[in-house]
Amino acid sequence: MLDIRWIRENATQVQEAADAKRLNLSVEELLTWDERRRQLLQESEELRRRRNEGSKEVAIAAQAGELSKMESMKVSLKELNGQLEEVDKELQTAELEFNRLMLLVPNVPSADTPAGASDADNVEIRREGDLPVWNFSPRDHVELGALHGMIDIPRGVKVAGSRSYYLKGPGLLLHRAVQQLALDLLLDAGFTPLEVPLLMKEEQMINTGYFPSGRDQAYSVDNEGAWLAGTAEVPLVSYYGDEILDVKEPIRLAAVSTCFRNEVGSAGRDVRGLYRVHQFSKVEMVVICEPNDAVSDSLHREITGHAERLLSLLELPYRVMAVCAGDMSPKTFKQYDIETWMPSRGDFGETHSSSNLHSFQARRSNIRCRDADGRLVFCHTLNNTAVASPRILIPLLENHQQEDGSIYIPEALRKYLGGRELLVPGLVEARND
Repeated sequence: MLDIRWIRENATQVQEAADAKRLNLSVEELLTWDERRRQLLQESEELRRRRNEGSKEVAIAAQAGELSKMESMKVSLKELNGQLEEVDKELQTAELEFNRLMLLVPNVPSADTPAGASDADNVEIRREGDLPVWNFSPRDHVELGALHGMIDIPRGVKVAGSRSYYLKGPGLLLHRAVQQLALDLLLDAGFTPLEVPLLMKEEQMINTGYFPSGRDQAYSVDNEGAWLAGTAEVPLVSYYGDEILDVKEPIRLAAVSTCFRNEVGSAGRDVRGLYRVHQFSKVEMVVICEPNDAVSDSLHREITGHAERLLSLLELPYRVMAVCAGDMSPKTFKQYDIETWMPSRGDFGETHSSSNLHSFQARRSNIRCRDADGRLVFCHTLNNTAVASPRILIPLLENHQQEDGSIYIPEALRKYLGGRELLVPGLVEARND
């Protein structure tokens, strides 16, 4: 959320941001409702002042025995109450429309955010690692998963519907191993780990910027009036909602959680296998810091680096992309995506998303700190995926496959897999000895 005073002074810039992010928002309409609600608020306050003065005068007239004057003033007060009731009704409507439109106002992207309408317009910053070269016909992760008895999509669909799956034996162990590796890296970097709730109040989905625009991507739990979180970012940021924090040292939080997303509108090659599924697990980072642009920009590079470190340890080729305005969510100020090479797609596929939100999310969540002069100001918040699984299993299996179908285990994962260096077809269990 942006400060309405700032919006009034920068209306053109805000409208340009809304247009760039392909949002159906008229800033002019917002400001019209803003002006109307302020006008009605003044009228309401004036009518209440006149009513209070009139009530005092009625009391004085009654004490003085001026019955005729008292009755006349009562009639005037009744008229005032009627006017006040009408003005308050209009004010309520104006407030509702103003608040509805305010929730649609996006964060204005950073000056160095690329222009563009979709992910096709994202700009590559750098790439790391060499793409695999084989002298055999490689299998995709679905074939490898079936060969190793580690991924069972047909039974997942049978039990839970489309985009569902089972991970079995070494599939589950790899899934858990990459999460533990990510968590260990974050612990070494000073992150505090949390076990978080998965059911969120609607208020928290709004406060963290996932609603209203992302409502169609979330699952509602109707009987509880709650929503299933699509990322631990929501409970991690909400943890400090309505609080005043000491952020002289940035607050670094991490969580491992199950996540749920509806994935409405996803189709094509994304449907096959594990790329877009309704239920997955993520190790998520959230950082809360002072509202200093240089500090949050440095932290943004830091958390992006944590994800890159993980991919390097997994020995996977990847590239870092500067996300264009049209591919950003409304809440984002600046974003990097990390895409990992997925041979079956013949392309890089997104595996991490690193965002700096400036004060947008903290303003909605009312997370504040004190500046050097002791004044309360809204913090900056940042987030990034440390790892998301089972999507990460796609490049992990496909890039490290051997001609006989066996799968090379990167050295960094071996301690979580009993020292195993290779997964061979037919192995359905790997134990930590």
